Amino acid sequence: MSTRTVDNPKIVSREEWLVARKQLLASEKQLTRERDAVAAERRQLPWVKVEKNYDFDGPNGKVTLAELFNGKSQLIVYHLMFGPDWQEACPSCSFNMDHTDGALAHLAQRDVSFAAVSRAPYPKINAFKQRMDWRFNWVSSNASDFNRDFHVYFTKDELAKGKVNHNFNLEGFPGTDAPGISVFYKDKDGNIFHTYSAYGRGTETTMNTYNYLDYVPKGRDEDGLRFTMSWLRHHDRYESGGLADADLPYWPADAVRQDHQIAPGTSPNRTAGASQ
Repeated sequence: MSTRTVDNPKIVSREEWLVARKQLLASEKQLTRERDAVAAERRQLPWVKVEKNYDFDGPNGKVTLAELFNGKSQLIVYHLMFGPDWQEACPSCSFNMDHTDGALAHLAQRDVSFAAVSRAPYPKINAFKQRMDWRFNWVSSNASDFNRDFHVYFTKDELAKGKVNHNFNLEGFPGTDAPGISVFYKDKDGNIFHTYSAYGRGTETTMNTYNYLDYVPKGRDEDGLRFTMSWLRHHDRYESGGLADADLPYWPADAVRQDHQIAPGTSPNRTAGASQ
């Protein structure tokens, strides 16, 4: 017999439900206070001055890290997994980006600029951006060390050693590219400082669909999957279920072996580490 509440719900009176709900409310309030405390601690992190000059390729040619601030003093960078030889960006990163455009105007009111950065060449980025109908700024780091310096790119040789520098630790990682968020501050003299980075589930709070799913009885409903986000597809491919990259370089190796469809109009290609 299933132990999931949704399969065997406990049906009670409104009065009994209210008692249980108030007990949960106490836990929710405690979590809110703890989250606020962690956010305050995050803002007290020391800063590191960015000494290296980084150039990116964008819609108008070369752009510097300083220019990504776009007149603001604070910059959020999302490290969006899209390798140079991939046909499309990572579905999980794309899921994250689907939550971004609506926030741009509001972030700007709080002195924050946003940019996504990927290793894919800019023409490939732009084509995928148009397909997804996204508006946020998205540039290519293909000619710089940006991804490597912020620990979201690993060479095949590094991966072969079994552990890479990821999430502030030496640990195994399934592929060349990783997701992440990095935050920067630019002072009045033009000096740029790295103030924060997050990887893995540290980026999860930006995915508001997950916050909604946490409200419902089935929750995220990921327990029986090969890995938690294997249900995700690009928002224009849920009906077909297709993914363009046959070897799924954005997924763990054991998940790559699961059956999946090749997206219509695309051809299987060999992508994982082909240019490393």
